Amino acid sequence: MGLKDLIITPIYLILFTAIAYFIRPYVTNVQTKKYFLPALWVRFAGAILLGVLYQFYYGGGDTFNYWEHGSRWVYEAFQEDITIGLKLLLDSGGGRTLDETYAYSTRIWYYRDPASYMVVRLSAIFDLFTFHTYSASALFFAVFSFSGIWAMYSALQAKYPLNANRLAIAILFIPSVIFWGSGILKDTVTLGALGWMTWALVRWIDLKKKSIKELVVFIVAFFLIFSIKKYILICFIPMVAVWLFLKNLKRIRNVVLRVLIIPFLLALFGISGFFALQQISREDDKYELESLAERARITAYDIRYGWGARTGGDGGYDIGLPDGSWQSMIRLMPAAINVSLFRPYLWEVRNPLMLLSAMEAIIVLVFFIRMLLKRRFIKNFSDPFLIFCLGFSLLFAFAVGISTFNFGTLMRYKIPFMPFIGLFLIYKSDTEID
Repeated sequence: MGLKDLIITPIYLILFTAIAYFIRPYVTNVQTKKYFLPALWVRFAGAILLGVLYQFYYGGGDTFNYWEHGSRWVYEAFQEDITIGLKLLLDSGGGRTLDETYAYSTRIWYYRDPASYMVVRLSAIFDLFTFHTYSASALFFAVFSFSGIWAMYSALQAKYPLNANRLAIAILFIPSVIFWGSGILKDTVTLGALGWMTWALVRWIDLKKKSIKELVVFIVAFFLIFSIKKYILICFIPMVAVWLFLKNLKRIRNVVLRVLIIPFLLALFGISGFFALQQISREDDKYELESLAERARITAYDIRYGWGARTGGDGGYDIGLPDGSWQSMIRLMPAAINVSLFRPYLWEVRNPLMLLSAMEAIIVLVFFIRMLLKRRFIKNFSDPFLIFCLGFSLLFAFAVGISTFNFGTLMRYKIPFMPFIGLFLIYKSDTEID
């Protein structure tokens, strides 16, 4: 970051704030209006602070690699020839380099990885408006992330109108989600897209708002997540099937008929969910269901004994080593979920960011214990959407906990499920008294 950041970034801060003031009446109501601008501003702060952290604390990293060693070359291609720049933007990466773009694509670190190159392409689009200014481009990422999170919040506030304040805490103001979900990172894009997907599904399934708008938003959001982090969908889709199953089951009032139809609905949604997973994973060998256990074993071994161990670091954790079988994965499931939800413990903290994560973990634990004491856990199981939130959170917590083995990386990887587990833990039914 340099002089351009000090000149151009304030301009975009003012511009985005002015636009937010203008659209706020159209996307808020009396209960949610007070949260709109603060939720946007904290994401602007998160985007800028993330850049400062990577530049002055880490001395580089993913966010700068996407920008300096990625979108920079697309931006320069546009300066030389718009046609070449467009070809780089339309190129999905990972394949054979075109002769016309060879001079630029070979300099892009992430060109061979389509998922990472998608972030480079998005950053390059924003660079065209910011003259390749890091913090200003990061604000565009923050705006997209905020748009998805706000859409999710608005839909759920319409579903649970008496929980507006609680929803705001769970969805809009989780510190780690703000910090890791606002800068130039894969996590920012997938978080925003996941918010938009949830918005569309809540409107479809619970609010009965079935229009072409929801379908288009769902498809675009699905594509973004599919292009960047397929494993989010692998955890998300089965839980949507559970949500639909329970929603349809609840509509059947006759107890005998409900019992008789359960096997049919289970088969219908189970087969649909499995087919969806197969379609998602077949596009990439590393996400094939039969290879996930082996990949977890390789990752764990590398971090403990291989390159990950040799590079040092003070954020590793140990839950045991998977041996590449599903049996070992299941055996380690409780420890993996525990590390994602409730660790690092305070005595495991080694740096300020781990302290932030540890404080959040304590809060999650307190709300979890409080829920058990107040027997709210049982009450929440009467709501299919809340069961979906819990199921997705636990499945995702298991997936990242069993495959990460580093608290620093885990802090980033677990942000997709944080609003969902937060909602499950903090939700209060209309008849409940605190």
